[in-house]
Amino acid sequence: MKPFANLFLGACALAFSLQSQAAETAPAEVHLDYAYYSPVSLVLKHFGWLEQALPQTKVGWVLSQGSNRSLEYLNSGGVDFASSASLSAVLSRANGSPIKSIYVYSRAEWTALVVRKDSTYQSIADLKGKKIAATKGTDPYLFTLRSLQKAGLTKDDVELVHLQHPDGRTALEKGDVDAWAGLDPHMAASEIQAGSRLLYRNKDFNSYGVISVTERYAKEHPQTIATVLGAYEKARNWSVKHPDELAKLLADESGLPLEVARLQLSRTDLSSPLLTAQDVVSSKAAAPILISEELVRRGVNVDQVIDELIDRSFGQALAHP
Repeated sequence: MKPFANLFLGACALAFSLQSQAAETAPAEVHLDYAYYSPVSLVLKHFGWLEQALPQTKVGWVLSQGSNRSLEYLNSGGVDFASSASLSAVLSRANGSPIKSIYVYSRAEWTALVVRKDSTYQSIADLKGKKIAATKGTDPYLFTLRSLQKAGLTKDDVELVHLQHPDGRTALEKGDVDAWAGLDPHMAASEIQAGSRLLYRNKDFNSYGVISVTERYAKEHPQTIATVLGAYEKARNWSVKHPDELAKLLADESGLPLEVARLQLSRTDLSSPLLTAQDVVSSKAAAPILISEELVRRGVNVDQVIDELIDRSFGQALAHP
């Protein structure tokens, strides 16, 4: 009888879950960020597909200049859906923000260490004692720390100058810093417009881009989340099928030349939107640097944080409607 009892209990749980979702009260407003480092968000905003999917809900958009801003907006209630690098989301949760990452908006090589075209530096080791611009709490900042460690250096061996991504580019090109932890499309623009050179690249040190919500929002609005992610999927599929139009839209929205948009998109993979077990492994590979650099509170189990952060259930619902 035990299998029948388990089947009955499972059916009851499913029925309760469906009843809970059916009873969800749709929010009067939904706020999302959009970002030039997340081309799919630009598509979604441009075509108004979310507004069509939520006709009774006011949809608001907030421009994000980086992961740190995106997560600040989420934690302050400024947005309900935040686009950030996955490791930035890990840092946010590890330091007390109860958030869940639910969807991958891109997998991109969007950061590298950049130097001016006339720079004589040939390796990370050459940056010892030099100034590096980076936006604290973002993927380029974490990329910088991991890259320094790989070269046998720490952040104490360089001078990290905390600037937002566009300001970091300006500082590099003006000569105020020796290197910059770049982020597309600003990095691609600097390459094309100023001849800047990528000193160090490492795809494995680039984290994937995730959309996150608060735990409370995930519990109270699962249907709304499903609708938002469904709209994101529509935008992602359009982006994959229309690369030329996507490049033009990115260029128009960012105000950058078309060739810059094309370079950014050449480093962007939009084919794999669902969080996987490998994504958990990838995030955990960065845990040691977060601990050694004291970026998380003392005593925090980062592996456990990652297990609690990454919620694959919403993506599985998209894959199996």
